[in-house]
Amino acid sequence: MHKPNTPAPRAQETFLAAMTEEDFSQLGAGEIAYVRKISSTDLQKLFPQVPPVQDSMTIYALLNADGTPILLADSREAVLANAFEQELTMVSVH
Repeated sequence: MHKPNTPAPRAQETFLAAMTEEDFSQLGAGEIAYVRKISSTDLQKLFPQVPPVQDSMTIYALLNADGTPILLADSREAVLANAFEQELTMVSVH
């Protein structure tokens, strides 16, 4: 059964088909974020201005829905606290 507050399946398909790649990439930007544990190699790719870190160091990144980095921290809890402060909706990415 169709829920009254959601678009009908055909309307939803039409809406998604009409979105450009840029529109789709901005979906959730500034509202949705995810946490990612990153290696020192990935750290240099995401944050080129950050000085090199030891390979054994664990770094967590808070990333915007489009993958744009928001914050780095040495604990997952610190990243989640920042997301909470910014009123971001956290999602799981597999």
